[in-house]
Amino acid sequence: MNQIELSVPYDNGYEPDDYMMQEDEWDRDLLLDPAWEKQQRKTFTAWCNSHLRKAGTQIENIEEDFRNGLKLMLLLEVISGERLPKPDRGKMRFHKIANVNKALDFITSKGVKLVSIGAEEIVDGNVKMTLGMIWTIILRFAIQDISVEETSAKEGLLLWCQRKTAPYRNVNIQNFHVSWKDGLALCALIHRHRPDLIDYAKLNKDDPLGNLNLAFDIAEKHLDIPKMLDAEDILNTPKPDERAIMTYVSCFYHAFAGAEQVLSFACARLSRSTIFLSISTFILTVFFSLRLKLLLTGSVRFDFFFGMCLSAEKGYEEWLLTEIRRLERLDHLAEKFRQKATNHETWAAGKEEMLTRKDYESASLMEVRALLRKHEAFESDLSAHQDRVEQIAAIAQELNELDYHDVASVNQRCQSICDLWDQLGTLTQKRREALERTEKLLETVEQLFLEYAKRSAPFNNWMEGAMEDLQDMFIVHTIEEVQTLIAAHEQFKATLPEADAERQAILGIQQEVLKIFQNYGIRGDLTNPYSTITTEEIAIKWDKVKKLVPQRDSLLQEELARQHANERLRRQFAAQAHLIGPWIQARMEEIGRCSMAMGGTLEDQMTQLKQYEHVIVSYKPNIDRLEGDNQLIQESLIFDNKHTNYTMEHIRVGWELLLTTIARTINEIETQILTRDAKGISQEQMNEFRSSFNHFDRKKNGAMDSDDFRACLISMGYDLGEVEFARIMMLVDPNTSGIVSFQSFIDFMTRETADTDTAEQVIASFRILAADKPYILADELRRELPPDQAEYCISRMPPYTGPGALPGALDYTAFSTALYGESDL
Repeated sequence: MNQIELSVPYDNGYEPDDYMMQEDEWDRDLLLDPAWEKQQRKTFTAWCNSHLRKAGTQIENIEEDFRNGLKLMLLLEVISGERLPKPDRGKMRFHKIANVNKALDFITSKGVKLVSIGAEEIVDGNVKMTLGMIWTIILRFAIQDISVEETSAKEGLLLWCQRKTAPYRNVNIQNFHVSWKDGLALCALIHRHRPDLIDYAKLNKDDPLGNLNLAFDIAEKHLDIPKMLDAEDILNTPKPDERAIMTYVSCFYHAFAGAEQVLSFACARLSRSTIFLSISTFILTVFFSLRLKLLLTGSVRFDFFFGMCLSAEKGYEEWLLTEIRRLERLDHLAEKFRQKATNHETWAAGKEEMLTRKDYESASLMEVRALLRKHEAFESDLSAHQDRVEQIAAIAQELNELDYHDVASVNQRCQSICDLWDQLGTLTQKRREALERTEKLLETVEQLFLEYAKRSAPFNNWMEGAMEDLQDMFIVHTIEEVQTLIAAHEQFKATLPEADAERQAILGIQQEVLKIFQNYGIRGDLTNPYSTITTEEIAIKWDKVKKLVPQRDSLLQEELARQHANERLRRQFAAQAHLIGPWIQARMEEIGRCSMAMGGTLEDQMTQLKQYEHVIVSYKPNIDRLEGDNQLIQESLIFDNKHTNYTMEHIRVGWELLLTTIARTINEIETQILTRDAKGISQEQMNEFRSSFNHFDRKKNGAMDSDDFRACLISMGYDLGEVEFARIMMLVDPNTSGIVSFQSFIDFMTRETADTDTAEQVIASFRILAADKPYILADELRRELPPDQAEYCISRMPPYTGPGALPGALDYTAFSTALYGESDL
């Protein structure tokens, strides 16, 4: 069949040489399509099981069954043919992470760059990360090694498919998604290699479901390729998942390409045997030529000689074939010895130097553990090479038995390999012992560091808190508060021995670390990774605490003495204030009683008030002494005094009020005397005014509010409307304070008395209105007076009972007399 050259316009966005790198950088977002994720789950699960069945197991759930790492490691061993490090058999999370890390390390060792895939995500069952990891494995072990006409991996697989299906109608493979939807491409691949399984001419392009299912069933039944895809999923997806299709198609490549390689090898072996047979044929030709020559010359010994020749020919042919087989065997064994010895020597190169390193002496615990895990991996690798060394020794033994011509160099090389092998075994054991010893020492150091951190942190906090408390600027106002601080300080001092013991224990931990480093020659970093608190810092802070304790003692004692002095000042002030305060109150009450007294004359009140004034002025030195005590209290910053409710401000206000009251009262009495004398008011009238004022002064504070004043006026016979009352209030309270003082009341009453007509004048006015009758009628009042005054008089005038009275007659004489206080009405 003629080969057909195809131009493959496949554009994946990458340069061919960059394909593997780009595929390794697995894109998380690629799995966000639920349809693709479903296809990948089924395909990857089937692909894994096709290999795991060789080890007698399989998986059901791809993100769950790989979580402990055991089946993942087994899968890698099956597909690679190599042994991985011994897995951890524990069920804890860190065991699972360790196993998955071993698998990922193995993948990385194969030149695969893992991006965004971590052991924790696989252990946590992250489906996207798990699918990405499996795709990386498939890409490395099933696709990467595919090579067709200088193309490899994905492009190689695509080119292989195009070459194999080029002669088939309705097949045009350009990618690994939509080009496979109708099923004809899969059927063409099968028919190309196994035409006995499919009648391609009967396939219908319009029946993609039937074509796909036919290809899946035949591949599973006859080619041992498991069913990894669902026909319905492929048809119902606009663009099938490329990774799922590639995985499935790669199985066809390995199934068919493997058979082609076996056939090629068989042909090569056949060609070599043909050469050996040609030599034998040449020898036989020589014998037959000799026989013909003897026959033509007519030699009588021809038959005898020919018989001898035939016998010799047969024996030589047997010897020749045996020798050819022996030489072929020797050549094969020698080449096999050289290959295995070269591979082993390449592997062993640098191992001795690696095993004698003392890099663990300056490593941290994590680094030592990493070195130990790396050493365990090397031990596993060393164990895996045991078979190779044994094979090399066995081949060398066989070469000796077969008398190989260069057996001396073989034996020398084999002995060198065995000696190095023994040396590697000894060095491996010594390095393990050194690593384990160093690990234990560093674990001890780690525990000591952790213990130091656990104890130094609270101790450091205690010292910092103690320093803050010892330097705290306390503010107290009483002896009790100072005594409380002193008691707390004494309790703190009682804890110092225990704190010192803890300090020494913490420093002892650090000394233990230093001893381990010195005794065992560890050159690692002495820095504690768990704490930033150094022993030097602890020593500095402890010294400062010890210096601050006596300083605090001194300050507290000084404050106690100051508070005792303050307490004496408080008591001294309270004692004087308790005398002065009541004395001022008593004088205020005496002045009030004197100003309101009605038993004597105004001159008698004035004499009494003058005596009070002299007593008050004489009391001033007591106020001055209290002011001096208050000055000392203020200078001592004393802000409260539990021994008295009096403050200097109270005393000052009371004293000023006392002085103001006595001066005002004397002034009021003097004003009343002047008013009385100027207006001609009798003492009885003055007493009457005072009596009325005292009666309506309900608060007994020497003043009436507007309501009390209104009531007082009404009781005195005033008929007040709102306008009239407002006019009067403007007279007695020009400042609109709402208060009428006694002096204002006296001024108003004096003015009213001076401006008011006598009773006789009012009777004369009514007689004129009544036309000289001794009585007056209501109609006459309404006709002559304003309505409100008329109604007032009608409601207040008693009926007239004198001679000649008419019905409804009113007695204006009795009314006028009563209005001016000259009658009992």
